Parts: sequence; C-alpha cells; structure tokens
Amino acid sequence: MNRNDKQAYDRGTSLFSPDGRIYQVEYAREAVNRGAPSLGIRTTGGVVIAAQRRTSSSLMEAESIEKLHKLDEYIGAASAGHVADARKLIDDAQTAAQRNRLRYGEPMDVRALTRALSDEIQESTQIGGTRPFGAALLIAGVDGSKSDPEPRLFETDPSGAPQEWKAVAIGNGRDELQTFLEEEWSQNLTVGDGVDVAVRALLQTDAELNASEVCVGIVDADGYRVRSDSDIEPILAEYEGTDESEE
Repeated sequence: MNRNDKQAYDRGTSLFSPDGRIYQVEYAREAVNRGAPSLGIRTTGGVVIAAQRRTSSSLMEAESIEKLHKLDEYIGAASAGHVADARKLIDDAQTAAQRNRLRYGEPMDVRALTRALSDEIQESTQIGGTRPFGAALLIAGVDGSKSDPEPRLFETDPSGAPQEWKAVAIGNGRDELQTFLEEEWSQNLTVGDGVDVAVRALLQTDAELNASEVCVGIVDADGYRVRSDSDIEPILAEYEGTDESEE
C-alpha cells in the first residue's frame, strides 16, 4: 500500500482502514482526551457529576465555561472535548427530552435518551460529508418513581457506543481519575460521599483548584441542581495539599 492510499483512509470520515479502524473516530477520541476532565459517580440516592473549568486567561469568567448541563428535570450531563460539539449534542438531547414529554406526557428515561443521542453520534461516523463529534458526554439521571428512584449513569463515545457505569471519568487524566474512582467507589456511597469523592478526584489532576474552577451537579429524586461555590470551598480546603497515597 502506497502513501496516498494510507492518506485516503486517514482523511475518510466513514472509511475503514485495512486493519478495521476509522481514524477520524480515533482523532475525535483524542480531542476528548485533551479536554478538561469530567466525571460521574452513581450513589445510593442519586448521581453526582463534576468537572473542572479551565480558563485561558485570568480575565476570563470561569462561570462562562459550561461543563454541566440540565437536559431534563431529572437528567443532567457533563461534557469533555470540543465545546461547540458538546453544545450541539446537549441541544439535541434537550430537544429529544422535550419532544418525549410533549408526545407521551412523561419524562424520557435516562437509557432511552442516551441511546437516541448515541444513534445521532454514530451517524456522523457513517455518512459522507460529516465528521465525528469531538466530544463525549456523561449522562446522569434517575428513573422510576420519586419514592423509589433508580440512579443511572451513561457515557457517550465519539464512535456512538453508549456504556453504563458505576463511576467514570472522561477528558484529560482519565486513566488517573479512573484508577482513583475504582479505589474509592463503593455500593454504599451517599450523595454527600459522592460529592466528596468527586472533588477529591479532580484534585488528583490539579492540586491547586479553587471553587470557581470546580462545578458539581447532583441528580436525585428532587431533580437536577448544581452545588454552589460556597458548598465546594470547605471540601477543597479539607483535601487540598494532602497526599492521599500516604494515607
């Protein structure tokens, strides 16, 4: 195979290479890996999602960087990768959730919303004239009744393959964060415990985070909501500068 043939597979957004790879999907995954980290943790009472905001200048307002999103009353999402691509996926997910409410008179369950969005992502790897989305989402929510909520946490991938997790990280430093989550997650985590673990996990990638650079959301039987900076500051103050490997 000559060099021009290799470049054809490299540039094609919907072509398999001879070894069964779609290079543009792999490049999209690399775009996600270069993004600021986000993570999700499933607990007994709900799901915690958290993300790091990265500013390119001290003059930039950190709150203007959207990493957490409300998709529906009981569904939230965290993103990593290209911001514009993530925003498009968020808009489509919100539209799908609203359409389901109008059509059926009930909220869309977390799995169905994730699958619908993943179908759209997958189409971009199959149709000529498009490129894969350079973003990944963590979709968190609760299914079931308010008295008996079932926490759910899913990850979308640029290939369009959804996966369900107990705890997962995306973005820069994923391997380190995933190792930390595997060590800290347990079946008995409460929502409050989940918030602590989420903040501690982000400190693994940047030990000097301040509250404006950390955003934490919760989805439980009371719906989706975001924790304020004043809620995060005490947790950061407790764990900043500690070397947990020595504990």
